[in-house]
Amino acid sequence: MIHMENRNTETIKMMYLEDRPYEKCEQYGAEHLTDVELLAVLLRTGTKGENSLRLAQKILHPPFGSEGLLSIPQWSMEQLLKIKGIGKVKSIQILCLAELARRMAKAEASLGLDFSSPDSIARYYMEDLRHKKREVMKLLLLNTRSRLISEMDVSTGTINSTLVSPRELFVEALQKNAVSIILLHNHPSGDPTPSKEDLLTTRRIREAGALIGIELLDHIIIGDNCYFSLREKGFFSQESANR
Repeated sequence: MIHMENRNTETIKMMYLEDRPYEKCEQYGAEHLTDVELLAVLLRTGTKGENSLRLAQKILHPPFGSEGLLSIPQWSMEQLLKIKGIGKVKSIQILCLAELARRMAKAEASLGLDFSSPDSIARYYMEDLRHKKREVMKLLLLNTRSRLISEMDVSTGTINSTLVSPRELFVEALQKNAVSIILLHNHPSGDPTPSKEDLLTTRRIREAGALIGIELLDHIIIGDNCYFSLREKGFFSQESANR
């Protein structure tokens, strides 16, 4: 019987052929590798006492947040460097992997992007916002054909709230000759249900826009792979009825 300590210190070269991720991929295809094995291949090598498979396990099972593949975007450079066997090069590889995955998801969502569809908009910006640890407010500026002129981050708040000034929003909108705008922001908790502050901010911005002729088309809140559209849920209709 192999002593557990010896198993922990074995290297990729000492492993049986069917357990070595490079060879397993070559023989059976990448689709047959586990998440840990796929990440181990990208890490390439481990260090003394920590082979690439064990390093991959540590990354996919962090002491914080989500586990599995969803944990990868949550790591920061500083956190990765604290893992034994993860240096600057491997940290950059992991951060680039997370960014590549985000861009792939966004590129796929862009194929059906329609700024008249809350679902389409939410899917396109989901990977930009769902992993943020603080609330970020995005402003989308649209022309007369409801096509995107420009997008920008207009506010970054605390872990629970974002601060945004209607004046700042409409200065940008007027400078870009936008005729309508859409707001998006994330809830780090993962629950996209609007807070009282979200509803109040939306009401203020919508009323200010009406005065200068720039319509707020929607305010979409991004959660963990889910969203809440205030227009879709009838908030704008209720506001109009109460006037």
